[in-house]
Amino acid sequence: MRPRRIATAALTAAIAVAVQPATALANHPSHPSTYVVSTTPGDTPEGIAVTCDGTMYVTSVGTGAVYRGSTRQPNLRPWLPAGSDGRTSATGIHVDRWGRVLIAGASTSTLYLYDVRGRLLAARKAQEGSFLNDFAITTDAVYVTDSAHNQIWRAPLTARGLGNLEPWLTRDKIQPTPYFLNGIVTDGRTLLVGEQGQDVTYRIDLLSKQVSTLAITGANGILSGDGYLLEGSRLYAVYNAGGGKYVTRLAWLNRDWTEARILADSSPGAANSTPTTLAKDGGRLLWVNSQLDVAPGTPPYTVSVVPDLRNVMPEQDVARSKNLCSVGW
Repeated sequence: MRPRRIATAALTAAIAVAVQPATALANHPSHPSTYVVSTTPGDTPEGIAVTCDGTMYVTSVGTGAVYRGSTRQPNLRPWLPAGSDGRTSATGIHVDRWGRVLIAGASTSTLYLYDVRGRLLAARKAQEGSFLNDFAITTDAVYVTDSAHNQIWRAPLTARGLGNLEPWLTRDKIQPTPYFLNGIVTDGRTLLVGEQGQDVTYRIDLLSKQVSTLAITGANGILSGDGYLLEGSRLYAVYNAGGGKYVTRLAWLNRDWTEARILADSSPGAANSTPTTLAKDGGRLLWVNSQLDVAPGTPPYTVSVVPDLRNVMPEQDVARSKNLCSVGW
């Protein structure tokens, strides 16, 4: 989830990078390009996860409801009712390698773990007043951004379940000082964390906790975002380009994740759609149209295909990225 303000700086120059001839992202001709998540006023969707078998989960930051459906069908169905288990708000959502669903409870300050039937397995509380926004999963833990206290929480995550949340990296240990931590991804060795207050992406070593900022080439040196999506060496970020305009920005990471080169931007989302988070469905990218800039917005609330973002990935990285998706149910 992004802060409810419009960034004042707009892009002042077009992105110009030399890449190999590009082709459109592969589409599923039989799949919808737009999905109706909910027609309930005030739902305000925010987070999304899509599994390898095409199961889609979408959270509601407005009510805490969670919806589920198939990327082959245009309508999602209620999966977890609004307010159940004390979950009155929900943002980030991911499926772990055991097929369990984790949900960041936003202003509830709680991280939830459910099985595929929707049964609550664990609810882990952070500090009161935390806003648990998004999270990334490693082989043994989950790392959660807190947009209120601007720190990162950690909880053990194994086949046996979810451990307690503990402060892992506090605000005073992060420079430049963060004002709104948001999107987060990992390769198991390093975290990349978006900071929307200053438009930077932090690089954090998981072993040493050393923090630096990702050096950006192109696009005025700006790469920050709400939702992040990692595919091999490609990093996608839903970026507020200014004036209410949102794009998905694609960057290419170097080998040690110290630098990123901006390759392309998508076309902007529809007016007042306020895209937030991203998921991959085969060769397509999907984003959530939260309507946060006009919250609570107007139903129907939707998910749609990210428009006009070209595939500029070198061939040697294609095979590696094809296997990157969530566990099915």
